[in-house]
Amino acid sequence: MTALLFTAQRLSAMVLALAVAVHLATILYASHAGLTAGAILARTHGNVAFAAFYALFVVAVAVHAPIGLRNVLREWTPWRGRTLDVALLLFAALLLVLGFRAVFAVYA
Repeated sequence: MTALLFTAQRLSAMVLALAVAVHLATILYASHAGLTAGAILARTHGNVAFAAFYALFVVAVAVHAPIGLRNVLREWTPWRGRTLDVALLLFAALLLVLGFRAVFAVYA
């Protein structure tokens, strides 16, 4: 189990490194181009590539963050076992739901 979590966190970190770089580059481009929120939404509306990229970003966050939080909680608190794992699975589900909702809102 520990090896699987280690691998999942490292793989999601690789995805996040690229996704964050692209996201920041996009923000810099939009701000330097003087794009308004309306102009940005017009470009993202119905853009499948945008939706796919940010959906992958959301999945990477939903994998990476709970694993890291699990490690921190196990190191800093006495919380262990099934309740910790279930709580962090629920946290991952919350990240997925909220993230996909944001992607859908900007895409649709």
